[in-house]
Amino acid sequence: MDIVVFGATGMMGSRIAAEAASRGHNVTAVSRSGRAPEGVDGQVTAAVGDASDPSQVADLVRGADVVASALVPPRDGTDPRAPLVQLYADFLSGVRAGGAPRTVIVGGAGSLLVAPDTRLCDLPDFPAMYKPEALAHAAVLDSLRADPTLPTWTYISPAPEVGPGERTGAFRLGIGDELLPDASSISAEDYAVAFVDELESGAHPRERLSVAQTAQTGN
Repeated sequence: MDIVVFGATGMMGSRIAAEAASRGHNVTAVSRSGRAPEGVDGQVTAAVGDASDPSQVADLVRGADVVASALVPPRDGTDPRAPLVQLYADFLSGVRAGGAPRTVIVGGAGSLLVAPDTRLCDLPDFPAMYKPEALAHAAVLDSLRADPTLPTWTYISPAPEVGPGERTGAFRLGIGDELLPDASSISAEDYAVAFVDELESGAHPRERLSVAQTAQTGN
């Protein structure tokens, strides 16, 4: 497959690019800097691109089988909700113009439901420093669901704690908005495995998925 990864030098994007390349896919790794993502072997071409420029996006995705997005909101202390929603509006406009059939999106965990009508980010002990970004990712998901004319998308949330770790290939996949039971963490590497599985299969169009570590069992 020909896969275009936006945000390819970040923690999630670089691991998605690496996982896709390790499976033999041709990967175009797009970032503002044009640097190649670290730790990637295989068919990877680094490219300069601005996800907020629909014409650039269209040129980069033309002929691709699927697009991966690991875009992040601004982290300058301002409210990131409107900027991230606008970024995705511009980005997906370019995806549509370029004719790419599907986009798989790195989402946030904060909007996963821990109880009816209660999101993880609504809990009183949710870290305040992470709440603006959680709300921004939630706003993007709302905007995706509100517009049936968008190119086909899948939104994949990690467990609440995600970071560099081990690629075990073992994880749980949830479908829908509910936080998986005992879903505390996932390595970025295992998240990338689940993400690339969806890039390959396209099994969950216009759905929200979540990925978490395998359940712990008692002795």
